[in-house]
Amino acid sequence: MSTLLEVREISKHFGGLQAVDHLSLTVDEGEIIGLIGPNGAGKSTVFNLINGVYPPESGRIIFAGTDITGKPPHLVARQGIARAHQIVQPLGGLTVLDNCTVGACFGREDLALDEAREVAREMAGMIGLGDRLDLLASSLTTAAKKRLELARALSARPRLLLLDEVLAGLNPTETEQMIDIVRKIRASGIAILMIEHIMRAIMSLSDRIVVLNLGAKLAEGTPQQVAENPDVIAAYLGDSTLLQAAETVR
Repeated sequence: MSTLLEVREISKHFGGLQAVDHLSLTVDEGEIIGLIGPNGAGKSTVFNLINGVYPPESGRIIFAGTDITGKPPHLVARQGIARAHQIVQPLGGLTVLDNCTVGACFGREDLALDEAREVAREMAGMIGLGDRLDLLASSLTTAAKKRLELARALSARPRLLLLDEVLAGLNPTETEQMIDIVRKIRASGIAILMIEHIMRAIMSLSDRIVVLNLGAKLAEGTPQQVAENPDVIAAYLGDSTLLQAAETVR
């Protein structure tokens, strides 16, 4: 597999806080990479650096052979990176279809409105919202809004999808359904970089896992390697769920 995203030694401060400290990572075509770490480890800041919310103070970000370091979010989206946020913020006064159409209009393919609506229909159907296209986004349940967040991101036709805790706030049944959706997205050829606190899910989905602590890379490897790493276990205060979750991928 060829490398799609290459993050090279990026750093970011907020006042006296070193949020990201010379971090390097890669994502290959069609790969799922998990990004984990204790609260405050810098995970969301990494996403914000990749998709252009913040410029890094040092380092480079290369996507599909193009240097996108410091490019604003709308240009990063045009390059082929989309993001689904932990706290969903749909356009509540618009329908499900219109929300997804917005994603398609401002995505990688720069689609005209009619074409964008067709892509939006397709992605909403893929995510399980095909029967709710005419509903207002504000009327959806939390789980359905999570799906809408994904469908809107996918409507941008990304090559890389950043998933920021898409399982947060879901019940066990909804979590299993969302895991299946993530697998379906990967099967379609889209690479995924995901932040997730549900260890069983991240262990079963990821090809590789990168562990952050205090803004720096603590470990990287297969789910099994990471779960058995003493430094990782110490960072999680001996959390046994790491090893329990690793059992799911053996």
